[in-house]
Amino acid sequence: MTAQDTSAGSTVSSPGGAPADGLSAGADASPLDTVAPDSRRPSESTIRIGLVLPDVMGTYGDDGNSLVLRQRLRWRGHDAEIVRITLDDEVPDSCDIYTVGGGEDAAQKLAARHLSDSPGLQRAVSRGVPVLAICAGMQVFGEWFLASDGSRSRGLGLLDITTSPQASRSIGELVVEPQLAGLTQPLTGFENHMGATVLGSDAAALGRVLHGVGNGVPADPSAAPSAASTTAAGTSAFAGASSSASAGSRVEGVVQGSIIATYMHGPVLARNPEFADLLLCRALGVDSLPPVDVPAVEQLRRERIATARR
Repeated sequence: MTAQDTSAGSTVSSPGGAPADGLSAGADASPLDTVAPDSRRPSESTIRIGLVLPDVMGTYGDDGNSLVLRQRLRWRGHDAEIVRITLDDEVPDSCDIYTVGGGEDAAQKLAARHLSDSPGLQRAVSRGVPVLAICAGMQVFGEWFLASDGSRSRGLGLLDITTSPQASRSIGELVVEPQLAGLTQPLTGFENHMGATVLGSDAAALGRVLHGVGNGVPADPSAAPSAASTTAAGTSAFAGASSSASAGSRVEGVVQGSIIATYMHGPVLARNPEFADLLLCRALGVDSLPPVDVPAVEQLRRERIATARR
């Protein structure tokens, strides 16, 4: 890979050659290398990516989102490291961006309890630090979520959403037309969830479902807020309430404040580089980043979207 100029408008070429300037120090490191929450930041310019509770919320490979963020920073000459935050750690509020993955019912309850007891993430969100939450991570960030056994757990209250079981599990390819400023390309991912997430008036959908289920429909309509509630984008929070509704009437994901949440696995940022760069722009406080040319990613996107449309 070569990267002679990281100013906006120039293109960083795809991997395959010599390391880009600023990457040589980590060139021989394992892609899974992480640092502890109490470690010192190597320099003031180092970007710290908080990987939250991968020991319990990493069932579907969502840890890969933090790897994507780190690599896309390094390709552009930024020093970056992943801070691995487990159940044994206090959650720091000092990271520049955070990612949270998915997990099963028991893991969700552990995560909700730990993040409530150690509220560093909540302090970071209050300052506007960007956060990506996937699947169960999204549910934990809500007001409450119902487990498959019917028990209700209190969430962190960071998102105006509630989650209860669907009549059947949603599994398969998911393609979404984004409704978030800065995203112009369809989003692609793989969904695998039993939960149906309903948005309250303070939350907006990430996008409109083109293929797949997305946020889903509660099996028990009484578990959802009033159908009159709407998203910040003006879309009915209970859009697609009929199980026979077309994909185009359904919504996916949640956007509220500095948090972007979705049911898309993949990892979602590996499939959607524009999405990854949007998060990085927010973390860096810039309007744009130099493009990175990775043909394999575009090929993956084309294949997954074509598969979903068959």
